[in-house]
Amino acid sequence: MKYLLTGGGTGGHIYPAVAIADEIKRNEPDAEILFVGTKNGLESELVPKSGYELKTIRVKGFKRKISIDIFKTINTAFKGLFDARLIINDFKPDIVIGTGGYVCGPVVMMAVLKGIPTIIHEQNAFPGITNRILSGFVNKVAVAFEESKKYFLCKRKIVVTGNPIRTEVLSDNKTASLKKLSFKNNIPLVVSVGGSRGAEKINESMVDFIKYIDENIQVLIITGSKQYDTVLKKINSINADIKKNVKVIPYCYNMKDVYAAADLIICRAGAITLAELTATGTPSILIPSPNVTHNHQEYNAKVLVSNKAAEMIIERDLTGKLLFEKVNNLLKNPIMLERMKSNAKKMAKIDAVKIIYGYIKKLV
Repeated sequence: MKYLLTGGGTGGHIYPAVAIADEIKRNEPDAEILFVGTKNGLESELVPKSGYELKTIRVKGFKRKISIDIFKTINTAFKGLFDARLIINDFKPDIVIGTGGYVCGPVVMMAVLKGIPTIIHEQNAFPGITNRILSGFVNKVAVAFEESKKYFLCKRKIVVTGNPIRTEVLSDNKTASLKKLSFKNNIPLVVSVGGSRGAEKINESMVDFIKYIDENIQVLIITGSKQYDTVLKKINSINADIKKNVKVIPYCYNMKDVYAAADLIICRAGAITLAELTATGTPSILIPSPNVTHNHQEYNAKVLVSNKAAEMIIERDLTGKLLFEKVNNLLKNPIMLERMKSNAKKMAKIDAVKIIYGYIKKLV
């Protein structure tokens, strides 16, 4: 069987596609898998690193404001359709799977025109424009959140599957994970993480947050590679003994230990991050990124907040003092933390990738 997957731009679109490809390979070792993306997107780095072949097409996203540039975008879109047709004619896939991002548009639409079975997956509570358009043409629409369904017109095509996650993040050995991260076992650990590139506002607030804590809180700040030196320099300038309980690292390649060790995580509200938080039952304070299309991270965060699985702070309100007040309140209420953990786990769909694979096989 031949499977063509397309999705790109951000890790939130690429990691689910890779998880689906891995599930296909687990079940069908002889399956042929091809990814289609853009040469400038993150997929050009992540897909080959995951062991899959990537072919690229010419495509651009539409800007939110109307301008003369829209004609260039439309022209590029037609070129993308041409590129997609050549790839599909050459590869001859049995099914095309889209996981979001504007690169999906030409590829999935060309598959529809050629009568090839199609399925798309939407990771966010507020769906992207590409998936909303494609939903009218594809055979099946898989969504991560029940709340997403209202944004699609063709309800009969929709199935709620959850978000595919990396199984390696699942671990429940807190003591061993704390030891690996060089933290004590008898003091609560608060972790902040803003993604691989870091979140400047979160990092700034964490530097200020450190000034309010005492020896009863341990802190791990995962700054992102670009902001590591700046954050470390600021924290080293704080003249306080409390710094011995604070660890700063640029990136963490083993998030399994972070999820297992953390009593509370401060982070963005990307769809895959939330899927991992619920799967691991990790209490969280969510700071949705304001720099994403249609503010979809805030929609994602509200789903967990409404289920009492997380708390949220809007970035414009974020300060070190407010963060400390929220963290301190939660750490002093272990019953509340346990309730958040339990509610998060109730929301988890650990077998999402298996469910999606089941629908793929039915379509084929």
